[in-house]
Amino acid sequence: MSALLSLISGVVFGAGLALSGMADPTRVTGFLDITGAFDPTLAFVMGGAVSVMAIAWRVQRHMNAPIAAKKFDLPKTMLIDRRLILGASIFGIGWGIAGLCPGPALAGLVIVPDKAIIFVLAMLTGMGLYRFIDARFAEK
Repeated sequence: MSALLSLISGVVFGAGLALSGMADPTRVTGFLDITGAFDPTLAFVMGGAVSVMAIAWRVQRHMNAPIAAKKFDLPKTMLIDRRLILGASIFGIGWGIAGLCPGPALAGLVIVPDKAIIFVLAMLTGMGLYRFIDARFAEK
């Protein structure tokens, strides 16, 4: 049942990205181009997402467990350290250069696979490289 709910959630999320045009890298780069052809659409999408999550966090506080799981899986720490800042910076730079992040890239595999495949392969390579390097440093 959990896998089915995850699949449905992913399909709804991907459909939302596709229908809103947020899987289009030119929307993201247009949003970041504040001195040129600025496109504020992404700001409205972010505002909508923040609004929904603000409500969700308030509702979650009054729940003992999520609807589709035995317990909440929330972060154990609020630590802002060098790894977090470095990771967020790499993510932001990649997002700005490519105009894609993981969700829209995966949706892009369906919409424009010839363009998205390069990003997805690079993303998977980076994830694998991180796991390899992280495991090496964790051993010492």
